[in-house]
Formats: sequence, C-alpha cells, structure tokens
Amino acid sequence: MRRVVITGIGVFASTGKNAESFFATLIQGKSAIRRIQQFDPSQLSVQIAAEIPGYEPLDYFPAKRLDLLDRFSQFALIASKEAMESSGIQLRDEERPRFGVVTGTGMGGATTFDSGYYNLYAKQVTRMHPFTIPKIMHNAATSQICMEFGAQGPALTTATACSSAGHAMGEAFHIIKYGMADMMLTGGSESPITFGMIRSWESVRVLAVGNGDPSRACRPFSLDREGFVMGEGAAMLLFEELEHAKQRGAKIYAEIAGFGMSSDASHITQPSIDGPARAVRMALAEAGVNPDEVDYINAHGTATRVNDITETRVIKEVFGNHAPKLAVSSTKSMHGHAMGATGAIEMAATVQTIVRGVIPPTANYTQPDPECDLDYVPNEAREKPVRVAVSNSFAFGGLNAVLLVRRFE
Repeated sequence: MRRVVITGIGVFASTGKNAESFFATLIQGKSAIRRIQQFDPSQLSVQIAAEIPGYEPLDYFPAKRLDLLDRFSQFALIASKEAMESSGIQLRDEERPRFGVVTGTGMGGATTFDSGYYNLYAKQVTRMHPFTIPKIMHNAATSQICMEFGAQGPALTTATACSSAGHAMGEAFHIIKYGMADMMLTGGSESPITFGMIRSWESVRVLAVGNGDPSRACRPFSLDREGFVMGEGAAMLLFEELEHAKQRGAKIYAEIAGFGMSSDASHITQPSIDGPARAVRMALAEAGVNPDEVDYINAHGTATRVNDITETRVIKEVFGNHAPKLAVSSTKSMHGHAMGATGAIEMAATVQTIVRGVIPPTANYTQPDPECDLDYVPNEAREKPVRVAVSNSFAFGGLNAVLLVRRFE
C-alpha cells in the first residue's frame, strides 16, 4: 500500500503568521486571545476572540484580486504559499493532473455574508456585490488554491463544522494512498469572527466571556473552564506519496499513517463516547498501531464543560491502562477554536511536536477537575520524544475525524 508523508507546512493563525512563529508561540504557552478588533464588539456579551493581529489584506494581495477573495480564502492562499515553498517542490506540467487540493471550512465566506446582509437589510442597499457568490461558497478557497498553483487533480471541500479540516486531510490521505493522486495540498481555513456569528454562538452558551484577562479565558480541562473562544486562521500541509517525495529529495516532516471517522448518530450538539472512540480505533487500526504505542494526543479540548469530560472518557475507553501515560494537550487554549480550520492548525502543531520533540502545553490550566484526570501538560511545554501522535476533531452534529501521524522512519 502506498505510504503518505508530509513534505510542506504553512500556518497563518492568531499565534503566528508562519509555521515557525506559530509553534514558537505555542511552546511558550502564549495566548493570542484579546478584545475583538475587527469591529466594535461593545453590544455583544462576548467581546473576545483569537484574531490574527495586524492583518492587512493589501500586504498580501493586490486590491483588484481582493474583490474575489473572502477573508477565509485569503488565509488559505497565504498558508498554501508557505506550504508549497517549504516543500521545495518545482511542479512539472505533467505532474499537475496528479496534484490535488482538499480543504475544510465550516462557515465559508462568513465575513462576506455578514457585510452583505448588513448592507441589504440594515442599509437597504438594493444590489449585492457581483462577486458575492464566488466569495462566500465553501469551495472558494479550494478553487483559488487550484488556480494559484495549477493543481488539476482531485479537488473538493469538506464542511463538517469543527471536523472540516480533519475530514479534508483524511480524504487527501486516502486519495494518495489509493492511487488517485501523488500530491495533495490539504488543510482548512476559517474567518468566523463577525458580529452575527459571535451573536449566534452566544445563544448556544458555549463561549467564554473572559472577564478580566482575555488571554486566560480559554482553560481546557481545568475545573474552572467556562467555554471556548472563537479563533480564525488557516493551516495547509502538502501530503505526498513517499516514493514521489524521495525521488525529488524532499524533506519529510512526518508520515500520515491512519485516519478514522464516525458519526455519533445521537444528538446535534451533545457528544457521545462511542462515536469518537470508534474514530480513534479506526485510525489506530489503519496505521497498524497498538494503543500503547501512542505518545501524544492533540486533543479537541474546547474548554466546554461537556466536551472535556467526554474526550477524557473517550481516551480512557480506547487507551485503557495506557491513558494515564499519554501526554494530552489542547492548543486551543492559545489559538482559540478556529472552527473548520482548527484540525489543520492542530495538525501543524502535532507534526512540529514530532519533528522537534517538544509538546506544547495546555495553557491557562488552573485547577484539576476530578472528571478530567489525565496528563494535560499544564502550562509549560515538555521536551519528550514523540514517535506516534493522534489529533482529534469532534464536531457539532456528532461527526468525528481522527488522524494518526508518526515520525518518518
């Protein structure tokens, strides 16, 4: 069976505008959460988010091109460019039909939606921008990336809420593994920080308000946790068939070895234990990895009351006596919950953990929760060789995506 490796990484997130600065911030335990800057949030109960600081679109794109790019597509293109550059690949024309793109997004062009409907209903503007549809459609980022890099192979977009990027990477992995392509640029992008979106999430009552110091608002697995914090950004990775990568002398960061996905089929917002556990077991089985061989789990870790307890029980269910020996951390404590992009951002962190032998912490951890009693790497990064790691994504709607990545040998 064809093996799939990672040969390029690009990140554009609140904790870093490239892969290097992103991981450096994580291992320092620094949170990017602050008061919202994109608009005046004073009418909202929740006024904090993890935004990309100082982002100016004109620093990255000409004004004419921005007419066709929602903010989420901009992020995807920036991260894709870094991933391609870091891979060192020089595409030949004959390779393009074997080069594809799969991206994930939960919200699509949310900023275009928000501003367009505000103009239509509040300002009573009679006409919408002529490029509204090409900007808001969920596949906009995938299509823009294909055009940017001449990718003519399999291309699609997944939209499964918080698991979108996880499913995208899993699909890309299988597309290469089963011979439909040799290279896939894959990941996720999201820009959900709008007035309407924050107001909508407020009503679900899962957001942290963050009174006091916003940077400490997201506290996964801690007894005093109060909810997740919205984030934004993108991460893209170049997946490549092993022999193709070796022939061109590519640097190999890690190997994607297993993917699991499942549906809870039980509740639209409340997670189950069985569904996520089946997805984890599926990833382990495909990789041919025993539970006691896993060193690290990058947790979904949203800092909501229900998710953190459920995920802890899932880990115990799958890993049994090995569960207390696992290092488990949630980087959402620093970069926030970037919805459909989160799985890709966390995969970038997981791969860097394997490459560097440093596990990022769960920041802002204050008090142990008796129902969350694993090793969550609290507050300080930990130097530890990591050979096998798992990255969890568990979405509203009960749709789960789990990826297993290991050191390339």
